[in-house]
Amino acid sequence: MSPASSCHQRHPSRLLRLLSLLQPPREWPGSELAERLEVSPRTIRRDVDRLRELGYPVESTMGATGGYRLVAGSAMPPLLLDDKEAVAIAVGLRTATKHAVTGIEEASVPALAKLDQVLPSRLRRRVGALNAATVPMAPFGEPDSVDPEHLSVLAAAATNHERVRFGYRSRDGTESRRLVEPHSLVPAGHRWYLVAYDTERDDWRTFRVDRVREPRPTGVRVAPWRLPDKDAARYVQRTLYSLAPTYEVVATLHAPLAEVAGRLGATPGELEPIDERRCRLRGRADTLEWLAFRLTALGCEFEVHEPQELIDYLRALADRATRGTRGRRRRPLAQPSSGRQ
Repeated sequence: MSPASSCHQRHPSRLLRLLSLLQPPREWPGSELAERLEVSPRTIRRDVDRLRELGYPVESTMGATGGYRLVAGSAMPPLLLDDKEAVAIAVGLRTATKHAVTGIEEASVPALAKLDQVLPSRLRRRVGALNAATVPMAPFGEPDSVDPEHLSVLAAAATNHERVRFGYRSRDGTESRRLVEPHSLVPAGHRWYLVAYDTERDDWRTFRVDRVREPRPTGVRVAPWRLPDKDAARYVQRTLYSLAPTYEVVATLHAPLAEVAGRLGATPGELEPIDERRCRLRGRADTLEWLAFRLTALGCEFEVHEPQELIDYLRALADRATRGTRGRRRRPLAQPSSGRQ
């Protein structure tokens, strides 16, 4: 047995650590890998060769900025997950059916079965407890389904700072071709949005992913632009608010502020206390249906002050609900038992 092969067999854990470092989509300088693993650059080169012999497609580049990265191959190598990552993926797969991604339900079921099969018992119990205690609510309204392949292409481009071309259909149905530098994907309720810098319009844009057609990476990598907001989710929210039509709601909620804030989800709008039992809501949405759903789902009494369109919509909704129950006998309330047999 050669000294090199003997060394490899004595350090299988180092190979696993090296593989774990290479899995995120980035390029690692050999010196940084050597520092992380506390070995020499020469040992890193030997370990990379060993991974290649085992079938892992590790690509290397030369030069001052060169390094190593794991690229797509003909087969998917085993993933290395720590406890937190494994639990996050298992829980995410179970809740994935509530997102507007075409085919995600069919794909998540066999993927979850494979993951459950290899999870240690301690993690399987943790995942089971989380799922038993969690009841995800589907987004209100019919979701706008997106192609999971489109999400993968756009996510990879955002991570690698790579330009992408795609066809896009605007709100009025106009078709166009776009060349953009993706920054982030933002799931918002029943829709997915892409935040990207549009090179031909020389400005930031927000794209609905369900309107994207045939995204193709160009192979051109660029330095990332600085987003004109603190994060992509806030930028999408601000952009949507600036588009017409939008409705601004002002309503009094007959419930304590702390109690209502937990029911309004990730974007509750502005809440301010009136007294210990009431609070004031100021929020926005692009549809009256969504505003009506948010208010009626709170489980408390409320009074809408504006907009008038929402007041009229709720009155019409109440009339339809009343007509839907007209003609049905009301069951008498059950009498309390006297305790006698």
